[in-house]
Amino acid sequence: MSLTIGVILIVLLIIVFFKSIVIVQQGYEYTVEYLGRYTRTLEPGMHFLVPIIESVGAKLSKMEQVLDVPSQDVITKDNAMVRVDGVLFYQIQDAVNAAYQVGDLRLAILNLIMTNIRTVIGSMDMDELLSQRDVINQKLLHVVDEATIPWGVKVTRVEIKDITPPRDLIDAMARQMKAEREKRANILDAEGYRQAEILKAEGEKQSAILEAEGKREAAFREAEARERTAEAEANATKMVSDAIATGNIQAINYFLGQKYIEALQGIVTSPNQKLLMLPVDTANVMGSVAGIAEIAKEVLGTTTKPTKKG
Repeated sequence: MSLTIGVILIVLLIIVFFKSIVIVQQGYEYTVEYLGRYTRTLEPGMHFLVPIIESVGAKLSKMEQVLDVPSQDVITKDNAMVRVDGVLFYQIQDAVNAAYQVGDLRLAILNLIMTNIRTVIGSMDMDELLSQRDVINQKLLHVVDEATIPWGVKVTRVEIKDITPPRDLIDAMARQMKAEREKRANILDAEGYRQAEILKAEGEKQSAILEAEGKREAAFREAEARERTAEAEANATKMVSDAIATGNIQAINYFLGQKYIEALQGIVTSPNQKLLMLPVDTANVMGSVAGIAEIAKEVLGTTTKPTKKG
């Protein structure tokens, strides 16, 4: 009997001894309670507790943890109903506060983040909500991290995973996007047409300028030719006048012959003339022509005759 009791005592002592040994895994911290009151915190490694009197209170992970935020319906500032879900990353900084300042840490953080999601999104319009997701994440991170400081928790990141507007709103946004794209396409078409018209007008302007310059150049050439013709006629008239002044009868014949020739030329070249009529006194015409030849010979003889040297 005494042997049995001794064996039982030895077994109990062995059990108590192993129960007093606590091994804390890397990344965790355990709190120790002395008769229900917190006394110290155990870090990773092997520790010994006083049997029966001391016990492990809470086992807390110091690693960064992920908390999935379930979907919830939220009303925006412009009264649009959207479905929002997200994810939160946090890390326990103070094991004592995390163990004894809040009953259920994960549930408390979850309710806190869901409440603040409704608050932040409810203060924004639908357009802001869809285009400023980073702003929403920053606001939520700031609010939730500040609220969890007394719990010994550091919120490292808050991300809104999905924002789902109602179906009718999605259809309206799709129509709006299509209308905006069509508007841009019409603007681009109008701009292209305007540029084409500008280029066309510029080309016509340059063409008109070149045409005007060509007409001006042609008019200048024609005026120059007329000037030369007039100058030649003036010189010829002066020569004839000088000849008449000196009593040369051939000069008068020159004028008469010239007038006869011009009259005949007008008759011949007229398109409506059916009958060619010649003057009766054609001998006068021939004489005038001969007079012109004589004048030409005299002029040529005068210009080619060498002068005597003194």
